[in-house]
Amino acid sequence: MLNQKEISAILISTLTLGIIISLIETWNIFFITTGLILIVILLNITAKKVTSFYLETETEISLWEFKKFWYKKHHKFPKPIPAGVLIPLAIKFFSVGLINWMACLTFEVKGKVYKAAKRHGLYSFSGVTESEMGWIGAAGIITNIFFAILGYIMGYGQFAQLNILYAFFNLFPLSNLDGSKIFFGNKLLWAILAIIASMGVLGMLVIV
Repeated sequence: MLNQKEISAILISTLTLGIIISLIETWNIFFITTGLILIVILLNITAKKVTSFYLETETEISLWEFKKFWYKKHHKFPKPIPAGVLIPLAIKFFSVGLINWMACLTFEVKGKVYKAAKRHGLYSFSGVTESEMGWIGAAGIITNIFFAILGYIMGYGQFAQLNILYAFFNLFPLSNLDGSKIFFGNKLLWAILAIIASMGVLGMLVIV
C-alpha cells in the first residue's frame, strides 16, 4: 500500500523522467513514454514492498533529497533540496541531451513492532540490518532487469530500455540511492547486478 507522500514522490519522478526522455518529442510520445516509466517505477517499488513484507519490515518510498551540504550533522540546508528532480534535469542540460539520468527515488526501512517484540521482547525495537536493506533495494533492481530481458524477448524495445536504464542508474552508490544500500549491504550482490546492468546498457547502445 502506498501513502500520499509516496504517491506524490512517484508522480513527480515519473513526470520528471518523462520530460527529460521525451523532451523534443510529440505529446503522444510523451504520454506513452511517461506511462511506461510509471510502470517501470511501480515494478521496482512493488518488488521492494514485497521483499520488505517477507523480511518483516516496512519500506517507505520518497523523492531523493539533499538534506546536508557538508558531512557534519549541523551543516544542513534550510529545506531539503529535491535532487530527484534537479539532478536529472541538470545532467540532461550539461550533457547536451545525451544522458537521461533515471535515479529519482530512494527508500527508508524500519522493522515492524511485532518483529522487534519477537526478537527482543514486547517493548524493544530491532534495527534493520544493512544486509536487509541491501536485499530490499536489490529486489527492485532484479525486477527491472528481469522485465528488461522479457521486454526485449517480446519485442517491446522501449520498455526494455527503460527498465535496464532505470536499474543501471539506480545502482550508482551515491548518497542514499538504492546502489548505496545494496553496496553496503552486500558488495558481491552489488557487483553482480552492476555488471549485468552495464552489459545491458552496452548491448542497448550496440543494438541502437
